Amino acid sequence: MTTSIDSNIIVALWWKSDPLNRIAAQALFQAQRRGRMVVCAPAYAELMGDPDRNEAELDEFFAEGGILIDWVLDEEIWREAGKAYRGYIHRRRSGSGAFPRQILTDFLIGAHSLVRGYSLLTLDRRLYAAAFPKLKIISK
Repeated sequence: MTTSIDSNIIVALWWKSDPLNRIAAQALFQAQRRGRMVVCAPAYAELMGDPDRNEAELDEFFAEGGILIDWVLDEEIWREAGKAYRGYIHRRRSGSGAFPRQILTDFLIGAHSLVRGYSLLTLDRRLYAAAFPKLKIISK
């Protein structure tokens, strides 16, 4: 079984003071026991935004953790992400009239997992369940 890792798991893991740190560490350990782990390119790019990490440290983190990086996003992933993002914007505007709070990267992460047939390990079950009802989500 392959598990795709959402960037929010990695961020919670990196910040020891994060209340979700322990949950993220346990979830990542369990994902490792289930099989292969992967991060899609948009999640990698999002993680590069952390001011306390550089590219070499990020690469080392993934290599040591046995987490592969999928650099290729096929057309189907982009289209699925766009449809899910459009649905999200529609739900936000029709529900509360509010503008979107999530960014496109989240929908690329979900679409990548769905199209590739991976499970998604995330701390944001609600977003992904609404946007990708057929996606297998692992969340704590």
